[in-house]
Amino acid sequence: MSRPGRDEDPDRLYTVTRGRSRASSDAFDLVTLVVSESEPSPGMQSEHIRILRMCQYPTAVVEISAELKLPITVVRILLSDLLDSGLITARHPQTARAAAHLPDSNLLEQVLVGLRNL
Repeated sequence: MSRPGRDEDPDRLYTVTRGRSRASSDAFDLVTLVVSESEPSPGMQSEHIRILRMCQYPTAVVEISAELKLPITVVRILLSDLLDSGLITARHPQTARAAAHLPDSNLLEQVLVGLRNL
């Protein structure tokens, strides 16, 4: 059984990432939503073009990886290139407003102590 990305030619993956093994940005986890901010331009890497076309609407990093059939690490490197160039925006689905509605950590700690005492 072959798995996408795992059975890829390592030379191709090395070429796609230009030899890099890490993304320049930590902005991307599996559920980060990516939206393209511009159209592809001539001379762009084919994977970058596919990402920009795919992300006309918010698309999760894991979906991009599945569609491109590339390992998530490679996709993060490609997305970092596009983010550094200002061609995409990235946003984690949890907004600051949602984080403000989280219970106080002291309250959660008290609940945990109470549960342990049961």
